[in-house]
Amino acid sequence: MANEQVLTAEQVIDQAKTYLSERDVAFVQRAYEFAKDAHKEQYRKSGEPYIIHPIQVAGILVDLEMDPDTIATGFLHDVVEDTEVTLEQISDSFNKEVAMLVDGVTKLGKIKYKSKEEQQAENHRKMFVAMAQDIRVILVKLADRLHNMRTLKHLPQEKQRRISNETLEIFAPLAHRLGISAIKWELEDTALRYLNPQQYYRIVNLMKKKRAEREEYLDQVIGEVRERVNEVSIKVELSGRPKHIYSIYRKMALQNKQFNEIYDLLAVRIIVNSIKDCYAVLGIIHTCWKPMPGRFKDYIAMPKANMYQSLHTTVIGPKGEPLEVQIRTADMHQIAEFGIAAHWAYKEGKTLTEQSSFEEKMTWFREILEFQNDATNAEEFMESLKIDLFSDMVYVFTPKGDVIELPSGSVPIDFSYRIHSEIGNKTIGAKVNGKMVTLDYKLKTGDIIEILTSKHSYGPSPDWLKLAQTSQAKNKIRQFFKKQRRDENIEKGKELVEKEVRQMEFDVKEILTADNIKRVAEKFNFSNDEDMYAAVGYNGITPLQVANRLTEKWRKKRDQEQEASLQENIREVKRVNTTKRRDSGVIVQGIDNLLIRLSKCCSPVPGDDIVGFITKGRGVSVHRADCPNVHTEDAESRLIPVEWESQIKQGKEFNVEIEISGFDRRGLLNEVLQAVNETKTNISAVSGRSDRNKMATINMSISIHNISHLHKVVERIKQIRDIYSVRRIMQ
Repeated sequence: MANEQVLTAEQVIDQAKTYLSERDVAFVQRAYEFAKDAHKEQYRKSGEPYIIHPIQVAGILVDLEMDPDTIATGFLHDVVEDTEVTLEQISDSFNKEVAMLVDGVTKLGKIKYKSKEEQQAENHRKMFVAMAQDIRVILVKLADRLHNMRTLKHLPQEKQRRISNETLEIFAPLAHRLGISAIKWELEDTALRYLNPQQYYRIVNLMKKKRAEREEYLDQVIGEVRERVNEVSIKVELSGRPKHIYSIYRKMALQNKQFNEIYDLLAVRIIVNSIKDCYAVLGIIHTCWKPMPGRFKDYIAMPKANMYQSLHTTVIGPKGEPLEVQIRTADMHQIAEFGIAAHWAYKEGKTLTEQSSFEEKMTWFREILEFQNDATNAEEFMESLKIDLFSDMVYVFTPKGDVIELPSGSVPIDFSYRIHSEIGNKTIGAKVNGKMVTLDYKLKTGDIIEILTSKHSYGPSPDWLKLAQTSQAKNKIRQFFKKQRRDENIEKGKELVEKEVRQMEFDVKEILTADNIKRVAEKFNFSNDEDMYAAVGYNGITPLQVANRLTEKWRKKRDQEQEASLQENIREVKRVNTTKRRDSGVIVQGIDNLLIRLSKCCSPVPGDDIVGFITKGRGVSVHRADCPNVHTEDAESRLIPVEWESQIKQGKEFNVEIEISGFDRRGLLNEVLQAVNETKTNISAVSGRSDRNKMATINMSISIHNISHLHKVVERIKQIRDIYSVRRIMQ
């Protein structure tokens, strides 16, 4: 699907005409005109008119042969987020479905969040929940992300890396989960180009060098296969499929291999007319070349959850090198490339049976709504999705032969809750392939699982939360404890909240009034205080979260009083003009018995420019004038002038941290220590490390008399061979 060509709106509409009716084309054309008017005078970072982006997104959706509502959403997907257009206007001008799809891909821009991470997690949560209600939401979002990745070069480097990371973490795995390999591989390869450009271009160049050799090898394989299948009169379509750059990179990184050690850079794809022909061709391939043990996978008899079907086998091909072969029908190939999009492709007169069959296959996706209901925040919701949707999968069987898909690492508990929550709650043991196993047994593809239950079971154990791998199982176990132990959890939650309030040094009776508790419970969306305390009891929310909300008014008042006291202290210190000598060697304008200490963050020494900082209840701390801790808005009002005594007490020492960098060679540390000893300087601490590039870093804490003494030590260390730099550091 890689495409650097910039499509025009006319080209997108013309392509839509190849499979849409005149009425539907007019509907799509109207969406383009609406978006063009909404985005007028808006420009992208590249300097291009903004409407170019929606046109390319709609073009990608037309490539997938999506329905008119989805293509219209491609044109309109940014109008609510980036213009004055509202969802009501979209609904009135087009229909409720288009408005719902646009809303699903619109970010939450008008709500303030504590951090960018929280906002991003909330945006993802909104998108996934909308996707669970209508899968076309994510198809539009994937098309949007694909075009954004194609034009990433126009953004700052930091943003390129952040977007590429998010693409690899969320969108590429999601495209994989939905079976849309045509989008998945381009997202992965483009993200790698920005995250690790050196490796990306290295692999590209190495692949170019071996291209002629691979093509010759491929011609030989295809020629031999074609000759054999012609003998039995099977019609086939043969092609070579080079491995994608990201998959090669992962293989090199995970298996610690060099490029020349990866032999299966090429797969041969064979497309036939029927399932019967798939197995016939498989027999021919295994007759031609010896199959590698454990490398045959039958995804036709046992399709993946994203409906992918194909036969995979790896054989020892010509020249004794491994060769991967994929065999599938034309319909299977369509699904392999476009996944769920192939099922949503526009087709007039789609039967009810076809639609319900598709819905049945997608039941796993509906679990997203369950995650949404049980997660306490957006971050937890996203973690649930990453575990269940983006993990490698295992395929196991029920005793009746039904296939159940679970994340890799799942145990019998996950299997039992996937079948039914009541079976999970009554589980007392499990058999795998006819043998008893423990509940922490890691399931493997092909295992036949039988769950043993008992009516007299007391339900799940709290330890099951540690054993279970799927969010579904964990949520069901938590729900059981919520119902079974409500009274106990209410009591426990109340005690934990009261404890937190006491630790904050507030009067429990003053804080835990009926009105205050009701106010906080409503803020957490609980119907009453008992529900809130129960949630604390079963770890749904933390007691600290509740205590913080309960005490926010009192904490604010206490902070104001402390600030007023501090400001009074500052005014008092600045008003008094007497000077006071302290053992620190610093003269400060202050009052009798004022505590003076040298700050450890920057470790000032005689000769440094210094400044005083009035602290809360700890006197004056002395900092170097260039210390970043005293260059904040809050700090300016607390600064007072200080200076070093002209006569520092003889023999007084000051602690300084230095960092030494150099080439890691034998004896380097000993030479550094000897050099410091020659300057008659005490060393109070030393540590060192070396990286894979043989760069040594030595951190040293030394005691010196003044800045001149420090300069003497630094100059002596710099004289050592292979030392690159010596610098003073702050803690």
